[in-house]
Amino acid sequence: MVSLKDVAKLASVSLMTVSRAINNPEKLNKETYKRVKKAIEQLNYVPDLSARKIRGDHTAPHAIGVLALETAMTPFSVELLQAIEKTAQQHGWNTFIVNLFDDKQPDHAINTLLSYRPDGIIYTTMGLRKVELPEKLLGKDVVLANCISDSEQLACYIPDDYNGQYLAMQQVIKKGYQKPLCIYLSENTLAGNIRRKAAEQAWLDAGRNLDDMLSYHTLLQHDLAQEYMMTVEILKQHCKNKPEFDVLICGNDRIAFVAYQFLLSQGFNIPNDIAVLGYDNMVGTGELFYPPLTTVQLPHYEIGEQAALHIIGGNTQKKTTLVASPFLQRESL
Repeated sequence: MVSLKDVAKLASVSLMTVSRAINNPEKLNKETYKRVKKAIEQLNYVPDLSARKIRGDHTAPHAIGVLALETAMTPFSVELLQAIEKTAQQHGWNTFIVNLFDDKQPDHAINTLLSYRPDGIIYTTMGLRKVELPEKLLGKDVVLANCISDSEQLACYIPDDYNGQYLAMQQVIKKGYQKPLCIYLSENTLAGNIRRKAAEQAWLDAGRNLDDMLSYHTLLQHDLAQEYMMTVEILKQHCKNKPEFDVLICGNDRIAFVAYQFLLSQGFNIPNDIAVLGYDNMVGTGELFYPPLTTVQLPHYEIGEQAALHIIGGNTQKKTTLVASPFLQRESL
């Protein structure tokens, strides 16, 4: 690793002169600055920003540290991380991401994150969930993205799952469907419970009877494929002679993907025989369903953007902000 001393030696100047060339070039004469700049370029020297922060050098760029719990493992949440980085760059800030693959032993990841002296920290998770804030982060400038916590009052940015599902269900009702089969995410997930409450409330508010809704939850499994394949068994149960439902409400687009394969293999036409509603707008695949899947957009990009702006703007409010989850009308409904 090239050091400041290496640059000074090549340029035949003092360490102080190299430091001025990097931080206050206007204080050097042109010839000296050119010599130092040439040495920097020749050696490919990169300033140690973390060291400058430790020394209290306020000329170092501001930085957001991102603690990503399983976030980088899914295509769904890539947009969230991308939004944080893009937003930071637009405001002249830096970002760095430390992945946390298990929240049981977070110390190493958190120590790494804190060693860079970030101006603010975004703690984000794959899938909306409740987290226990690690002790080392208590009292720090932390913003939660796609998660909530009881550890202490914090700024949180999460999807508005309730209104997203409620408005989508209103569209189902408006289009005249009478017999929904609902396969929600597990009861052990926040999204599974929130979306079910919203769907049922929309149904009741329209003067319908809950007895007309067939409702199931998937069961959490270590093997995601096994969890989602429960969809097939549920569909078989209600398609023995003719379908007992006219619209399928899916807890997410993965459930919809499995349902499409089964329904089409049985000769059913979507949406003429059975309509399908998804949730999430799975990255890169929503419009590749045939016919294109009607779904609800999880606002991952907007969540990342707003969380970054919270830190960049010095926002001190500590409240939960619900980010709109828009309905996306396509051909399956």
